[in-house]
Amino acid sequence: QKTIMHARETMLSYDLDTMRKLIDQYAADKGKLPQSLDDLVTAGYMRSVPKDPITDNTDWAIVTGDDPYSTEGGTGIIDVHSSSSDVSTSGTPYGEW
Repeated sequence: QKTIMHARETMLSYDLDTMRKLIDQYAADKGKLPQSLDDLVTAGYMRSVPKDPITDNTDWAIVTGDDPYSTEGGTGIIDVHSSSSDVSTSGTPYGEW
């Protein structure tokens, strides 16, 4: 069980890091923040939205905020987290990762 949870946590950390980098890359390339994770797929930044390894769904918790790239003062995705309310093996909630 510990090995399985460690593998899921490792994958969660990797997926979050990757999606955060792609959000930044999208914003730099397009001059605006994405409105959804599907925007990253449509624009070719990733093949599909990955499943959260903790919830086994694509139900990521999206954080939106002011878009510093937008000239009209729009908003977009600024961060992404796991939607799980569970606590990791290190004692921190997955939703705070």
